[in-house]
Amino acid sequence: MITKVIIPVAGLGTRFLPATKAQPKEMLPIIDKPIIQYLVEEAVNSGITDVIFVTGRGKRAIEDHFDFSPELESALLLKNKRDDFKEVRSISKLARFSYVRQNLPQGDGDAILCASHLVSPDEPVGVLFGDDIVDSGVPCLLQMEDVFDKYGDVVLALDTVPKSEVKHYGVVKAVKISKNVYEIKDIVEKPDPKDAPSNLIIVGKYIITPRVFAELRKLKKESKGGEVRLADALKSLVKDKPIYGLKFEGKRYDCGSKLGFLKATVDFALKHNSFKKEFKKYLKEVVE
Repeated sequence: MITKVIIPVAGLGTRFLPATKAQPKEMLPIIDKPIIQYLVEEAVNSGITDVIFVTGRGKRAIEDHFDFSPELESALLLKNKRDDFKEVRSISKLARFSYVRQNLPQGDGDAILCASHLVSPDEPVGVLFGDDIVDSGVPCLLQMEDVFDKYGDVVLALDTVPKSEVKHYGVVKAVKISKNVYEIKDIVEKPDPKDAPSNLIIVGKYIITPRVFAELRKLKKESKGGEVRLADALKSLVKDKPIYGLKFEGKRYDCGSKLGFLKATVDFALKHNSFKKEFKKYLKEVVE
């Protein structure tokens, strides 16, 4: 059973400047919860007990969010806002949280390696990146765990996009082996649409095995201080070891882009019990 997840959050979030000048992009709120909390809740609802954040400078707000807040909690109790108190307190109890620092921006693979000492040598682990939120009945990571339980090797989350958009993503060449499950034969990073092997893209959710850590260490040694990329490790592994992809059930929001963030905000607002009717009415007024 997979019990740990690594969440790299050391990026600068430059696509959201100036909003991210003084706060992490992962703390940007979708209605009343920051993006990062949606990822943690996905992990916890998938059976994860330990969340490992790989942070960098300026990310202290993430640590504070998942920590106790004595002053705030006392103020809420003093004002008899017990529901708010319970909600705030519950955040710090979602999982056991650990934090490691990526001192230099040397790639997502290097970020994962920064957390490797907190993972046992024979232990598979989940990896969730902060850009992709999936709204689904069954958490996306839990869907992936079912595939891992069956095949016992690396699992990637897959989604489809229009062929014209594949140039923004890692794209897989794959063979379908069962419903929504593919065996991946190759990975092509940001291909020209006319050269793309498919319109199946890799979403920022993975289950990786110790072999991936070994490959990342090899790449880091060869890079001599350059970037270490998870995609390069997977491209190397797929040559002699099966890698699987799951086209998950649910709707993905790319919250690393402004448009994706806005779409998530609108859709989640339309589901929010406190004001969904009023918000829907407002949207109709705006469109008309």
